[in-house]
Amino acid sequence: MQYTIEPIAFVNNIRKDIADDQWGPVISTIELVENIDEASLRGIHEFSHLEIIFYFDKVSDDKIQYEARHPRNNTNYPEVGIFAQRGKNRPNKIGVTIVELIELKQRSFIVKGLDAIDGTPIIDIKPVMKEFLPRDEVRQPDWSISLMKNYWGD
Repeated sequence: MQYTIEPIAFVNNIRKDIADDQWGPVISTIELVENIDEASLRGIHEFSHLEIIFYFDKVSDDKIQYEARHPRNNTNYPEVGIFAQRGKNRPNKIGVTIVELIELKQRSFIVKGLDAIDGTPIIDIKPVMKEFLPRDEVRQPDWSISLMKNYWGD
């Protein structure tokens, strides 16, 4: 079974190259595509944070991983499956990040902390609601805390 998903918007920011760290201070503008009505953004300004779902379009198919690997190819980290990490080389190339909403304009909005490079296609936008966040304490292995140490860099 296959699905076709069309972008609803695109990212505009200063990050042109794929890199692993320092995403926290990045300011991005997300601009709707022409066939998406600006009314689709009505009320979004009432939320402090948004969940952005995007497509890693710059990852070539030959780089997709279906097995276990060391995160960032760093052998100091354990070998774990692609679904036990948030790397970009995922089978469906989908990224998800919670960002801070800075400003709403007519057909676009500005966010802080989106870890997607300039030109990245956006496939969905959702408001962050407390009721959808984990109700219990989040648990994660020590290696992932080390890996994320400089990711946001702010």
